[in-house]
Amino acid sequence: MDVHIGQPVQRREDDRLLTGRGRFADDIKFDRLAHAVFVRSPHAHARLRGIDTAAAKAVPGVLLVLTGADALAAGLKPIPHTPGGEGGGPDIALVDRPGFTRVKTPHFAMVTDKARAVGEIVAVVIGETVAAAKDGADLVVADFDPLPAVIHALDAVRDDAPSLWDEHPSNLCIDAEVGDRAATDAAFAGAAHVSRLATWLQRLTGVHMEPRAAIGDYDAASDTTTLYAAGGHGVVRIREELALVLAVDPATVRVVAHDVGGSFGTRNALNPEFALVAWAARVLGRPVRHTAERQEAFVTDYQARDLWVEVELALDKEGNFLAVRSSNLSNVGAHTVSFVPLNKGAQLMTSVYRVPTAFVRARAVMSNTPPTIPFRSAGRPEAIFAIERVIDIAAREHGFDPVALRRRNLVPPNAFPHSNNLGITYDSGDYPKVMETALALADWNGFAERRAAARQRGKYRGIGIGCYVETTSGMPRERAELTVLPDGHVDLILGTMASGQGHETAFPQLAAAWLGVPFEAVRLRAHDTAFVKAGGGSHSGRSMRIASIVIRQATFDVIAKAKEIAAHLLEVAAVDLDYADTRFTVKGTDRRIGLFDVAVAAIERNDLPHHLRGTLGAVSDQLVRVGAYPFGTHVCEVEVDPETGVVALVRYAAVDDVGKAINPLILHGQTHGGIAMGVGQALLEQAYYDADTGQMLAGSLMDYALPRADDLPEFRTELSEVPATSHPFGIRPGGEGGTTPAPAAVVNAICNALAEFGVNHVEMPATPERVWRAIRGLS
Repeated sequence: MDVHIGQPVQRREDDRLLTGRGRFADDIKFDRLAHAVFVRSPHAHARLRGIDTAAAKAVPGVLLVLTGADALAAGLKPIPHTPGGEGGGPDIALVDRPGFTRVKTPHFAMVTDKARAVGEIVAVVIGETVAAAKDGADLVVADFDPLPAVIHALDAVRDDAPSLWDEHPSNLCIDAEVGDRAATDAAFAGAAHVSRLATWLQRLTGVHMEPRAAIGDYDAASDTTTLYAAGGHGVVRIREELALVLAVDPATVRVVAHDVGGSFGTRNALNPEFALVAWAARVLGRPVRHTAERQEAFVTDYQARDLWVEVELALDKEGNFLAVRSSNLSNVGAHTVSFVPLNKGAQLMTSVYRVPTAFVRARAVMSNTPPTIPFRSAGRPEAIFAIERVIDIAAREHGFDPVALRRRNLVPPNAFPHSNNLGITYDSGDYPKVMETALALADWNGFAERRAAARQRGKYRGIGIGCYVETTSGMPRERAELTVLPDGHVDLILGTMASGQGHETAFPQLAAAWLGVPFEAVRLRAHDTAFVKAGGGSHSGRSMRIASIVIRQATFDVIAKAKEIAAHLLEVAAVDLDYADTRFTVKGTDRRIGLFDVAVAAIERNDLPHHLRGTLGAVSDQLVRVGAYPFGTHVCEVEVDPETGVVALVRYAAVDDVGKAINPLILHGQTHGGIAMGVGQALLEQAYYDADTGQMLAGSLMDYALPRADDLPEFRTELSEVPATSHPFGIRPGGEGGTTPAPAAVVNAICNALAEFGVNHVEMPATPERVWRAIRGLS
């Protein structure tokens, strides 16, 4: 019955998406559709003294102008972000240092007192057309009193830094300690070797293929507000949060999302624009659309990464790791939207290695930039980058082979469950085997010959490795509703959120396998609170991991119910029936009835017991608080042109453990995309800000560099399948592992290539200029 599981089934949604038949938020049509344009702060930090909308309201075609004062008068509430950091499930709690009080700030959809980042909304203009709304927006006059701005975390945490919030003189919002400080300090005091790295993992933005878009609609007769929008945290959570902002009953709010053009985590918080188009529709009595322009998205999307790390590694004379000590400072931007990346990174600073003791100081600080939230593998690429880089630095400084040093210190397979001494217990794994497989896949032993050949061409070739483990958790509740229809189809309703992962294929594979029906018979329905009653969306590798549990239970319950019905129809006891190939058969006979015939009888037969009548279906609604721990090893080779500093990625091999591969084709695709994102951070991407004005300088695709096809080699990827003991079917997530070790593997390769120039570290992104300067010893 598991024939579909493990098969590389081609994604059924691709035909629709690749032939232009996808349906995104901007494709939805309405009669009498009005259009919203937002007036935004040009200042990173400024007090709003007043706003004049009279001229804007007089523009032909302008229907409505709303301001922050209007929103307060109407009773709109702040966006109810849940930053995290308190622990729960598999994640540790970030416990603040004695005497420090954690800060959580309100995030209103529009500026009510002062702007704290460029692009924050001060007014919304609604027009009959986009052009009319833009004309009106141009005439809104906002009177600002500019204030000093602070952009970078190290500046924001200073005692003399400008305060973003008058009620909080310090910009520091978390100051926590994780691990055993005393034992860690003692280990460092007695260490034969100590290596250190101070590095900044730069700020990124998601650059979704589909810029965010939303339509608000209001039906006065039913007092129902409908939002058509895409958010990776799921339609149910968007509904709950939107209802809180609008101060209405969630039962009067509907949220619909069709196709979603990318998320990666940075869509996983309610955007101010979503709340405002819904509110404007209620005020105006007409549907209101906003579609962000690309530059608008660059300036105002939720952003990611931006972590300053100072990490130290203590070793004995043989190279055994003794301790890790780290200071992690996260730049959360203008509002405390999420502490999750800081949390997840801090708890992983010992990674896949046996480290007897560790200590991390984890801090978060606010700045005059857009808020940062989880982005593909929240917090884990930052932690893995820091530990993998300091291991390579230690190898070079103290005369160890970097691979041998890792071999010596990897957690062995017989040591699981393994406590990482920072509060996390890894369930199972075989880290040495995965590393050796990756080294063989990369032909590590043949590197010397390839390096020599590159040198003859005037290029400096380097090789780097990155080992990793992740902690994945996410919203614990998921709900599957499975219905067997008389027409030969099976409907599966889930509360996850697809944004390109292949849900329309992978989830029906599970249902088809466990229900014993053809794959083509199963249809996934999601993304609409009209029928999705619960669920946590897609983030932190939760979708397949948690959905598989509720799908399995729902199929089990459907078969059990159908067997009872079949027993009545065949006039036998249920225990006398076998189920296979969609048929219930009386044991030892040829008497049988098909599953879909049972579904017809459940609806049509009045002689069945009452509890068996009606649509044949089942619901499984569960809380799954157990985490998962994917792991793997990536190996990268680069060639550096010493005259220009240009880095060419020439080989890349990856082995990622997914526990049980439901659809290997989809998983390999996820790995490829994840590697590309990690390479983007390593070599190309950065959300550049002017340190004085807070202006985003990389606000277009001309300035924000993304990896292209010719920047990447052909990837060599393999899947490892060590069953996860924390999951009933052995599944680990597979959507983020490609990203997690990639920055470390790439930068390790670059530094290996430049070793003879005395280059010990290159900051990301490793642009040609930065590499060229490093070769010449220039700062």
